[in-house]
Amino acid sequence: MLTQNNKQAKHTNIRNALAFLLLGAVAFGSSAQSVDQSDGDWIKLFNGQNLDNWQVKFTGQPLGINYRDTFRVEDGLLTVSYENWDGFNNEFGHLFYDQVFSHYLLRVEYRFIGEQVNQGPGWAYRNNGMMLHSQDPGTMTVPQEFPVSIESQLLGGNGSDPRTNLNVCTPGTNMVIRGELITQHCTDSSSGTFHGDQWVTVELEVRGSESLTHRINGEIVFELEDIQLDSTDADAQALIANGSDIILKEGYVAIQAESHPTQFRAIELLPLTKTE
Repeated sequence: MLTQNNKQAKHTNIRNALAFLLLGAVAFGSSAQSVDQSDGDWIKLFNGQNLDNWQVKFTGQPLGINYRDTFRVEDGLLTVSYENWDGFNNEFGHLFYDQVFSHYLLRVEYRFIGEQVNQGPGWAYRNNGMMLHSQDPGTMTVPQEFPVSIESQLLGGNGSDPRTNLNVCTPGTNMVIRGELITQHCTDSSSGTFHGDQWVTVELEVRGSESLTHRINGEIVFELEDIQLDSTDADAQALIANGSDIILKEGYVAIQAESHPTQFRAIELLPLTKTE
């Protein structure tokens, strides 16, 4: 026969056991969900072998001309190379993936290498970028320098001075931060500086026109809202005149060639479910 104390102890042990099982089930479910979210249905935009499914556009060149063989694959790395350049004269290049995306998580592993090409602009030192919600490259004019897009800047330090990474620039676009419309071209993030030729992994979470979140090593360094075309910009005006909505809900993904050699070992995208 159980005494009152024994009954209470038994009930306590049962409750503890049930709680342990419940926590284990929750933990198992969370782990499974995390694996599914991080590893399921990723699209490798760069396949590690060639530039299939990518389109090139350089300032001063028609679509499809890989000027001076700048974009190439070397040793399994997507490389922005200036080996064939003697000097730079604002021939900005962009490499576009040939599919439109709206809601997604973009993961990029990159590093800067070597020296900037001669006559490269000072601001373009160790400077590349992911152009998001970009216009169709086929709608760019021959002399156009940058596609209308929202740019997540990839930036490296000079070895001594501070320089934030994953800043945002807005060629032909505007954004909202904490309720304020931002019309200046570039806005700094809150990140630290990444000196040298180290590999850096960044994540860009895009939710249509509603929001864009920048993360480096899992830390949020920039958040913005309400991505939209800039009606005062000539390139954006041309898109609006051809029927584009001012609210920028989707577009192409592109990387840049802005005068500094860059390598990418991973560019992968996870489509996200739209939330109403």
